[in-house]
Amino acid sequence: MKVLILGAGQVGRTAAYHLAREPANEVTVVDTNEELLRDLQGRIDVRTIAGNASFPSVLEAAGIADTDILVALTSSDEVNMVACEIAGALYRTPKKIARIRAPEYTSKEKLFAEGALAVDVWISPEQLVTEYIERLIHNPGALQIVDFADGRVRLVGMLARRGGLLVGQELRTLRDHMPNAEARIAAIYRNGRVVDAAGETVIEEGDEIFFVAARDNIKRMMSELRRAEEGVRKVIIAGGGNIGMRVARLLEKQYQVKLIERDLRQAERVAERLEGTIVLHGDAQDEELLIEENIDSTDVFAAVTNSEEANVLSAMLAKRLGARKVMALVNKPSYGDLMENRTIDIAVSPQTVVIGSLLAHVRRGDVVRVHSLRRGSAEALETVVHGPRDRSRVVGRRIGELDLPFGATIVALVRGEKVIIAHHDTMIETEDHVILFLTDRRQIDAVQRLFQSD
Repeated sequence: MKVLILGAGQVGRTAAYHLAREPANEVTVVDTNEELLRDLQGRIDVRTIAGNASFPSVLEAAGIADTDILVALTSSDEVNMVACEIAGALYRTPKKIARIRAPEYTSKEKLFAEGALAVDVWISPEQLVTEYIERLIHNPGALQIVDFADGRVRLVGMLARRGGLLVGQELRTLRDHMPNAEARIAAIYRNGRVVDAAGETVIEEGDEIFFVAARDNIKRMMSELRRAEEGVRKVIIAGGGNIGMRVARLLEKQYQVKLIERDLRQAERVAERLEGTIVLHGDAQDEELLIEENIDSTDVFAAVTNSEEANVLSAMLAKRLGARKVMALVNKPSYGDLMENRTIDIAVSPQTVVIGSLLAHVRRGDVVRVHSLRRGSAEALETVVHGPRDRSRVVGRRIGELDLPFGATIVALVRGEKVIIAHHDTMIETEDHVILFLTDRRQIDAVQRLFQSD
């Protein structure tokens, strides 16, 4: 499949990295920055073209005429939309995806209705990251939490801690602990390595656990892995940009929210748009300011400025001064690794959040949801099963009979309105939504072939 990516910024490079690793894809990247393109070409197997992504001549040089999917991820909404229009009008490109950031565009649904702009799918990184942060704040103790089947099923990543009822117990005892509410351990990581999640495996303190359960059973399962945390009451947000303001707007009706913004004019603009949030003009790296705002009684400190260095430093400072949980928005993988030694509790990577949404629209077959996990090394996905038994390798078969590639596990099915936690004898039926966990995302091509109808 030929994929043309416009923009070699953080999101564009991450998309190119993920898509180029899949053998079935032939990836070309366009950007005006030749130095960025040379660096990218030296790291991964992609073709690059230097030029303005909205010029027909540049698109032609990049191979738009026989491109299967156009992914417009430049920093300009207008360039992304124009490129999609040109691809649709001149080359009838089958699928066109655009990154759209400005609420002035995304709030107008008619712009993206059929017959309007030639944008088949639009992605707002700020909106996706905002929703992700909101889920983490609503679920204290979670390191990652992602939705499947329109929110009916959730996959949660968290650390097993002393006091959790399952810590020190074999996995097979989970049913005894939760007899009326099914859940399943999808993967266990111990000291950074995958541990076989078999029935006799004993959960140890410090294990990173990924589990899947129906949405209503999430908090109960979390309490099995660590002592229940107190609910969130006070939240401080560092940064009044698009993400900070959106997060505050979502949280201000439920929690006591304060927002710190160092630019006076931006602080005034944010204060005008928010109703229940206290907006402070200042620097979130100012120790005196944080102490004055009672950082030691703050439940969540979220640093979401445009500077990842400022985010990491302010989060570390807030943690040292007594904030219960701190999270920081980061782009560089090296900063994300800080999460491993718990200097900060959660490193939120916009690229990781966005790439999952993007992959769901790029993958072949009926993949409807993809989530990138553990900074891209693992993946969870939701796919719809089609076809009669004689044309499908999975329909009418029990999970234990399937030839799943190494590291791939079916963890749940959604059949109509019913959530089914998967076991080896669970039968797969046509139109089931199957949720899989892959500890090695390089196996995605084999998984896709398995679920395709002949």
